[in-house]
Amino acid sequence: MKFTAAGDAIIQKRIPENYKGFKDMKEFIEQGDARFFNLETTLNREGECFGSQFSGGTYIRANPEVLIELKKMGFNMTSFNNNHAFDFSFEGLYRTLDNLNESGLVHAGVGMNLDEAAAPKFLDTAEGRVALISINTSFNPAMMAGRQIGRVKGRPGIFGVRHDKTVVVSEDTLKLLKDVEERTQINVSDNIIIKEGYGNPLPEDKVKIGDLIFELGENEGIQTKVNKQDMDLLLKSIEEAKFLADYVIVSMHSHQMTGESKEIPADFHKEIARGCIDAGADAVIGHGPHLLRPIEVYKDRPIFYSLGDFILQLYSIEFAPHDFYNKVGVSSDKTVHELLKTRSKNFTIGLMEDRKMVQSVIPFWEIEDGKLKYLKLLPIEAQTKCKKSDEGLPLIANDDDIYNRLSKMCEPYGLKMKKNGKIIECSW
Repeated sequence: MKFTAAGDAIIQKRIPENYKGFKDMKEFIEQGDARFFNLETTLNREGECFGSQFSGGTYIRANPEVLIELKKMGFNMTSFNNNHAFDFSFEGLYRTLDNLNESGLVHAGVGMNLDEAAAPKFLDTAEGRVALISINTSFNPAMMAGRQIGRVKGRPGIFGVRHDKTVVVSEDTLKLLKDVEERTQINVSDNIIIKEGYGNPLPEDKVKIGDLIFELGENEGIQTKVNKQDMDLLLKSIEEAKFLADYVIVSMHSHQMTGESKEIPADFHKEIARGCIDAGADAVIGHGPHLLRPIEVYKDRPIFYSLGDFILQLYSIEFAPHDFYNKVGVSSDKTVHELLKTRSKNFTIGLMEDRKMVQSVIPFWEIEDGKLKYLKLLPIEAQTKCKKSDEGLPLIANDDDIYNRLSKMCEPYGLKMKKNGKIIECSW
């Protein structure tokens, strides 16, 4: 079975089929039998939905016709289980679901209750049946779908996988934090709730400051670990998918990082991805932080920690809710141009102004007898500083910047790369 995949399609407008890179993208993508992309927008028409009180950063929407060219490019699988799924609240979620159902694209990760959102969805091809499961680790808690039990209806939303974050500190630092806690009385309300039986006290070797838990340990720093309940549901979904399909793909949308570099995934991302492969998944396709992250071949299966941005059209927003203006500190009687100009400090910072954020790869790989047979990458770069109709659309990269950066990034994971014309060939 052959696969191709693309990262975030932050799409706001139709794609001209005669734009310079359309044919190149289509030819490479269509080499796969299963062809996935992350739909990082909501699909609703002007006036249909109100803006949510929160967003994934930018309030993103597009008319459903944007799917036409994405399908013509060759894609047949997608997910909108990302941090923008609720930009236009529940109504925006429903409209996007409806439009995706009508499109015929196989999609997973969002549903009318948790079990539906966590369920695998299936693509039938001449080479076999492919299951898609989609998870999200970067989301507002209100986005999480709820389980349907007994006489209580489930809550629509996403399949979110939470994580626990702990800050490990020395004995001296822990004593200092406990002293700060006592002197400031920062946890008085929580302590009363615990005394009344509505919460559990922390062990002596831990202290809470705000939302952070500090604990005594030797290796100081932040430690992350996947939520067991959510991971168990993911593994259950993989088990079901393996029974019903020949191949299983897991889509993972994640923004968290390690240290000060967005290019390094968090520890719990590795825990999730490798756990998926251990459970029988054939690939994990990561996206979310808007730039490339390492690629790992684990037990003869590929893990793409982030494929970066495939399409980036943040400067093509036609209108925005009052909440977006308020967040940026611009009067809502101003134009969207003024809104984006202010946020980007006169178009000098932000995703559209950072070259790393417009660089990506499209991987092409084959799984044969349960093992990765080959892996090839097409380096691409979204256009900026160009005519508006082409802005944010991908072209084949014309230099070695992506190759040099990604090959170095993948060295600690044991993946080696070499250039063959425009293509990057991988070995492990």
